[in-house]
Amino acid sequence: MMWLTLGGGFLATLSTVPAPTAECQVVITIPAAYAHLVVPLPPGQESVALSRSPGTREVKRVITLPAEACARLGHPTTVGRDGAPTKPAPTRSHPPHPWWTTPKLEWITTIKPTPDPSPAPERPAQPTPGPKRTPKPTKGEAAATAALARLGTPFSWGGGSPSGPTRGIGRGANTIGFDCSGLTLYAWSKAGVTLGHYTGTQFRQGRRVALSDLRKGDLVFFGGGNGDPTHVGLYLGNGIMIHAPKTGDVVKKTQFLKSSYYRSTYRGAVRPG
Repeated sequence: MMWLTLGGGFLATLSTVPAPTAECQVVITIPAAYAHLVVPLPPGQESVALSRSPGTREVKRVITLPAEACARLGHPTTVGRDGAPTKPAPTRSHPPHPWWTTPKLEWITTIKPTPDPSPAPERPAQPTPGPKRTPKPTKGEAAATAALARLGTPFSWGGGSPSGPTRGIGRGANTIGFDCSGLTLYAWSKAGVTLGHYTGTQFRQGRRVALSDLRKGDLVFFGGGNGDPTHVGLYLGNGIMIHAPKTGDVVKKTQFLKSSYYRSTYRGAVRPG
């Protein structure tokens, strides 16, 4: 409790009121007849008259004091979440005076409670990885897959079409199967590329590629001297080809780069499509 000198020998009691800043508010209790002596503060600092009961002889007003004055008052600067002070001040009375009754310490409960600490920023949710996409096979890979599905199919001279093994001609008339160019035209038809049923034709149906640049599905040609090649296979990788070799044999894989026969008769490679 503090005393405020109003002049003319009059005193007023001060009661501190908690505020959430370094400044504080106090309640001034003065005789009703001298309420006009409390001059309003500049804009931004309120001087609000509190309501009083009829018949009372005193008036209470609220004023804002600077931090230094608050410190002298021993004002509790911490306010609870419900707006009440964390260190309530005891009720005090001032010496008897003919103009007012013993005041009670009053806290202004309309002060906003201290806000919650700012929550930590939420970490963005990690996106759920979607299913891994299987890369679309190249045309050469599609052709190789189709040819591998025919492993073990009998050799048939003149046999084979885009739809699969067929009865051949001549010495292949009694056998359903593929000859070398029949197997390659069938395999590449599954990749959407049409080839002729003749090694010499296929040798000119695509782009020539070097032996060191071979890819899966490329056509590798053999024999024929300076004329059209007489045999064709489909490259699988690592020096291996799949082909239909000859009458009495079946579709199979051969390591042609390590074969003295095929290596010596190698004519080149073509990439269809």
